[in-house]
Amino acid sequence: MLRIAVPNKGSLSEPASAMLHEAGYRQRKDRRELVLVDSANDVEFFFLRPRDIAVYVGSGKLDIGITGRDLLLDSGSQAEEIMQLGFAGSTFRYATRPGTAEDVSEFGGMTVATSFSGLVTKHLADNGVDASVVHLDGAVETAIQLGVAEIIADVVETGTTLRNAGLEIIGEPILESEAVVIRRSGAPAGDPKVQQFLRRMQGVLVARRYVMMDYDIRVEHVERAVALTPGLESPTVSPLHHEGWVAVRSMVPSSDAQRIMDELYELGARAILTTNIHACRL
Repeated sequence: MLRIAVPNKGSLSEPASAMLHEAGYRQRKDRRELVLVDSANDVEFFFLRPRDIAVYVGSGKLDIGITGRDLLLDSGSQAEEIMQLGFAGSTFRYATRPGTAEDVSEFGGMTVATSFSGLVTKHLADNGVDASVVHLDGAVETAIQLGVAEIIADVVETGTTLRNAGLEIIGEPILESEAVVIRRSGAPAGDPKVQQFLRRMQGVLVARRYVMMDYDIRVEHVERAVALTPGLESPTVSPLHHEGWVAVRSMVPSSDAQRIMDELYELGARAILTTNIHACRL
């Protein structure tokens, strides 16, 4: 039975559970439930604190897990990223009061406050900077106001919270993070149960990015229409009862669907329909 760690709360929890549900796995109905056995899919889910998931997976106690790239790297555990999941994106950056410093190379002798002390300590060391790191849990932007540190390192989305605290973002991003699937470093790559799980998750990612498009078009315009809707390998083209017309079916990126429909209509296509894809295997 495949043992999988899933975030039990926070910004990772609901999107992870939604994706697993779309992939055909059972998910808990009671948030207090910590372990769920999905016998139909030969999987056991463990709902854990996002920060602990990399530790459990890295120790080999669990086979794989879903967590943030930032949490994985901050943990220092023997686990590695094997798939990006496309949600919970964030940027991890330094910030300080204007005039304090402009780049990480100027942090020498200063103190950096952060909730990701492992990640920041490594980043400073990689840049050859001798600075102290103070670990705080949450609301690190107040550390400068209270004199705990001169610099903070935190997740930045819009930067509004930092500006409201009188701080400015400095230097290049420390890390671009998102939700990822992880496994123990050095674990066998060909585990069939893990591969099946990854295929299901990949199927969800593709289904979310594409729609199925159907349309009718005259034979003489097929080549131009197919150039607009090439599909993943090749579209399906079928003759219609009405001579001189064919039906075309193809997967197209959902973000471009409206534009493609407009261009197909101008080309003479009619009965243009799009359908959501709920699952797929490529």
